Amino acid sequence: MEKRFDVIVIGSGPGGEGAAMKAAKEGKRVAIVDDFNEVGGRCTHLSTIPSKALLHSVRQLAQQKKEPRSFPELLKNAATVIERQVKLRRGFYDRNGIQIFNGFGTFTGPNSLLVRSLGFPDKTVEADHFVIATGAKPYRPKDIDFSHPRVHDSDTILSLEQSPRSITIYGAGVIGCEYASIFRGTGIKVNLINSRDRLLSFLDEEISGALSYHLREHGVKILHNEEYEKVECCDDDVTVHLKSNKRVHSRVLLWVQGRTGNTEKLGLDDLGINLDARGSIQVNEFYQSSLPHIYAVGDVVGYPSLASAAYDQGRFAASHIVFGQCEDKLVKHIPTGIYTIPEISSVGATEQELTAEKVPYEVGQAFFRHLARAQIIGEMTGMLKIIFHRETLEVLGVHCFGANATEIIHIGQAILSMNHGQNNLMYFINTTFNYPTMAEAYRVAALNGINRVKRQ
Repeated sequence: MEKRFDVIVIGSGPGGEGAAMKAAKEGKRVAIVDDFNEVGGRCTHLSTIPSKALLHSVRQLAQQKKEPRSFPELLKNAATVIERQVKLRRGFYDRNGIQIFNGFGTFTGPNSLLVRSLGFPDKTVEADHFVIATGAKPYRPKDIDFSHPRVHDSDTILSLEQSPRSITIYGAGVIGCEYASIFRGTGIKVNLINSRDRLLSFLDEEISGALSYHLREHGVKILHNEEYEKVECCDDDVTVHLKSNKRVHSRVLLWVQGRTGNTEKLGLDDLGINLDARGSIQVNEFYQSSLPHIYAVGDVVGYPSLASAAYDQGRFAASHIVFGQCEDKLVKHIPTGIYTIPEISSVGATEQELTAEKVPYEVGQAFFRHLARAQIIGEMTGMLKIIFHRETLEVLGVHCFGANATEIIHIGQAILSMNHGQNNLMYFINTTFNYPTMAEAYRVAALNGINRVKRQ
């Protein structure tokens, strides 16, 4: 077994996989170090894949009008998907001759890494270059007892053995809203505590409002502008004491307020690698840390904290390692994908941003209930919204709320990325879409928008 490599990648999530595959295909000797027993990283085992598999199961039950199933039962489907993903990704590494070391890696020097694995002797491996792709983990306030069996974060919630009658979710970001959809879909009473004045404030306000309305309509209790004072844990329930003097009782607490870079115990302080206040590694445009031969990609560097972006970051970092330069960068318009029920996805500017910048814009809308395909599949909740420049008709933003929103958005993303003059609302009007399809919403929304301009 080799111990010296050209590139060692720490973490086998999307960012690590992207870096390892690119370096290996360019002829470099590559190794992966990962503290999970199987490849795939936190994305496959603890976050993206299991949560989206859960949401799919809940959505199917709702479509079929079947009785809600218990949370542990739904996890069985997620486990099947995880197993398939692991097998697929393990094959990638095997076919490309990438050696895998299972264990936790700690730097013992600028070019050496100590790998510890429970029950096995320690190993020291060396490399000319390293790519850190260890992701991020849930933030845990020190005054909350996460060892209590009724207190969970987004990692430990996947080990829940029984469906509780009620759950309080503290934190109404993307993860909090997704889990609110999951648990409400299984018939569990949900309290969603938000520290801000509306859900997902980075979204277009109309889309954010639609999500809030839909969650409330399905029984989720949402509390805005609230902060916790303390958390009281008992044998049978958990009480969140809020600074507003409210008390929120439930059988289980899910804490999903913030994430922090997974950089503890890597030995980065001894190397002088710069971290920010959230434990994220600070990198330059080529994803180099303060030590140029040590790179970092994915959630461990912070924004945009997307699996799709992490894979590209890994490829770009590997390109810089191999060729000494990399002209490729993340695309300007990265879509958001929020897997609530219904889904949300958006790309480009919001109405609020354009209003603040005093850009003359207009809006075209298509409501799903008017689309033949939506009527056929019974998914009539939702809308597509195109924001465009009132004078040039340049598309400025696309926002979608409803079934398959995360798929539908990519048409808008493609148009936004076109050169000036090609990115035009008329593309949607002059293009023939398959009928009936959900994509036809673009033509409907564009016609709605052009009619608004003509009437002025």
